[in-house]
Amino acid sequence: MTAQNSATLPTTVAVEDFATPTRTRGTLLASLGVVAFSLTFPATAWGLESFGPWSLVALRSVLAAVIAGGFLLALRVPLPAREHWAGLAVVAAGVVVGFPLLTTLALTTSTTSHAAVVVGLLPLTTAALSAVRTGARPSRRFWRAALAGAAVVLAFTATQSGGSLSAGDAYLFGALLVCAAGYTEGGRLARTLPGWQVIGWALVLCLPLTLAGSALGLAYEPVHLTGHGLAGLIWAAAGSTFLGLYVWYRGMAEIGAPRASQLQLAQPLLTLVWSVALLGEHLSPAAPVAACAVLVCIAVTQRVK
Repeated sequence: MTAQNSATLPTTVAVEDFATPTRTRGTLLASLGVVAFSLTFPATAWGLESFGPWSLVALRSVLAAVIAGGFLLALRVPLPAREHWAGLAVVAAGVVVGFPLLTTLALTTSTTSHAAVVVGLLPLTTAALSAVRTGARPSRRFWRAALAGAAVVLAFTATQSGGSLSAGDAYLFGALLVCAAGYTEGGRLARTLPGWQVIGWALVLCLPLTLAGSALGLAYEPVHLTGHGLAGLIWAAAGSTFLGLYVWYRGMAEIGAPRASQLQLAQPLLTLVWSVALLGEHLSPAAPVAACAVLVCIAVTQRVK
């Protein structure tokens, strides 16, 4: 009996020691993804200075697919197993095509601050879909903190936009649903595939569609090349679509979709900061107060087991 006990104790300690750095690393990676995503709307606004909405979405996906495909070829990554392709199709439809297209169309009539009103609901939407898809059951404390954080984000961003609804809201609500589905499925796949391969294969899967979309968009939409337009396109492709989703899915695989999704509560506030710095939009004095309240909610969700 003594020998069994002595053999069991070190194993338990080793698992507990491993859990903490894994969660810390996962939180850091997911947070980097949030920072990358927070620049997406300002980058899209810049990109729309040079390209039409359909051209911009198709071109960003093509460029991201070229980057991802280059890595896949250089590292001689084998094709995913057959059972992974359905999940990759959901990721492709949600985060490669659906969310970029719908939000870009919305930003042709809405400001970045107004778009943040709806995007503030993404963490809660992702957590809910993840619970349905994976069978996860976060505690009531988790849901209370998530709802409180979502309420803070909605109240703050609604104040910034004057509380009015725009014609682009339908696009934004649709973007929420497809993006949450893509995040949930991508996080599930990232448990068996490296995160960069999940988004990489999703981008490659969409390449025939995005190439055709680029050709049609450039043929029918005017192009006025500017420095801002090109910078916005490059960041949307390399930063938001490839690098951001790579670290996001890897982090989500380590800490779980519900917990990772709550880190996105900070994304609308970060977007507003970038909007001031890059687009010259006005930020109200209420921003620091809202930021502190959101960070408290994030801290609560991260501590829930």
